[in-house]
Amino acid sequence: MSANQFSSGDVIADRRADYARMLAESGDHAAAAELFEQALEIAPDWTAGWLLAGEAHQKAGAREAAIAAFEQVMKRDAQGLFGASLKLAALGATPAPDAPPSAYVEGLFDDYADRFEMSLVEKLNYSVPAKLFALVQSHGPFDLTVDLGCGTGLFGVEIASGTARLEGFDLSANMLAKAEEKGIYRHLGQADLSRTDADTSLFSEDRPRHRADLVSAADVLMYLGNLDVPFALADELLKPRGLFAFSVEDAGSSTDGFVLQQSLRYAHTQSYIETLLASHGFDLVALSRTDIRMDAGKPVHGILFLARKRA
Repeated sequence: MSANQFSSGDVIADRRADYARMLAESGDHAAAAELFEQALEIAPDWTAGWLLAGEAHQKAGAREAAIAAFEQVMKRDAQGLFGASLKLAALGATPAPDAPPSAYVEGLFDDYADRFEMSLVEKLNYSVPAKLFALVQSHGPFDLTVDLGCGTGLFGVEIASGTARLEGFDLSANMLAKAEEKGIYRHLGQADLSRTDADTSLFSEDRPRHRADLVSAADVLMYLGNLDVPFALADELLKPRGLFAFSVEDAGSSTDGFVLQQSLRYAHTQSYIETLLASHGFDLVALSRTDIRMDAGKPVHGILFLARKRA
């Protein structure tokens, strides 16, 4: 079995890990961490086991033990599938990366796709698609909208009646499959907005540069820290005077342009966004501060932006 699987490959180690999960579910994270460590003595190369041990230590308040466990994950997970670099940064052990590992984000949303809409809309009061549509509605109708980080198509549903054509791009194939079920996208494709070569996915002979009237990025930029690449892609996608509508989580008065939060999502400051917009040839049209979802029973504060590409 692969070291990245959630079975260790050893029956005794798996049994101890199962007991550890039961203890964790009951709130006894220190005891859970001890049992995970016992499992790892039997299966020391079990990457997922080190991850589970690290999370249990972290919830038990044992920061140094959590850091040591996540460092073991880093040694064994070259692709970054388990996001250990983010977990170490959130614990203050390493600087926050400019972006999470693509494999981590792709795996996260591939796994989340089937329950994504129920979790966000019904349980977490997710409201970005409707609020972002309200920000752009008076500027339509649009000939072509390109929906970056389209997910299952929640913003697509909002904008579909206001655009003649709709394209969607996302890192997760499973999310794209859910978006396709809605029957509203003329084209769907995979694209990694953290990579400078993402333009190879966004552009082709049939999909030229500077083709879109509206580019949207609803609730996707919080999975990136540095936003130079997605802003450059929006510039390349848009016609002169085209609109760029997007949301971020609000970093408030932080002196850094973006910060990695304990949720492992990034928050951005208004000043950072405005500086990026100006440097990529956009003028700010509108801005709205609002609650965008609930998280652990508390509202998540966000900022919605509408910007226009200069002629």
